[in-house]
Amino acid sequence: MPSKKEHKLISKNRSAHHEYFIDEAIECGVELAGAEVKSIRERACQITDTFAIIRGGECWLVGLHIHPYSNGGVWNRDPDRRKKLLLHRKEIDYLDGKLRNRGYALVPLELYFNDSGRVKLLLGLGRGKKLYDKREDMAKRDVQREIDRALKTRLRG
Repeated sequence: MPSKKEHKLISKNRSAHHEYFIDEAIECGVELAGAEVKSIRERACQITDTFAIIRGGECWLVGLHIHPYSNGGVWNRDPDRRKKLLLHRKEIDYLDGKLRNRGYALVPLELYFNDSGRVKLLLGLGRGKKLYDKREDMAKRDVQREIDRALKTRLRG
């Protein structure tokens, strides 16, 4: 995974870590048209309700909404169309094997420009969390927040 200095974040799926246990993360490219890339540079897109599927030996991103480019005219594509993910054959076969296991899903974590200006997607292989797991994570965050506040006030005083 690239470091934070090397890429410019476009959109982040904040709810992914709340809804899933992320076991692995894979960087992949996204096949986009020119007007879509210009639109992404102009303003952010939405990946919150997005997921990836494997059909016919190819990986597809479903639900990524890219706003139409303001100067696109006839070159604008459907904002909600499926986008093809660029992965190697071995990676697709590996992910397909993992997805056949019960409870796994391909969840987009981040969409960003890498250091060479290409749009990349950080795709996570995640298992769905149960309600009690989500409550446990929220309780841990609350406890950590209280500890941080106490330390902060203690260092000031």
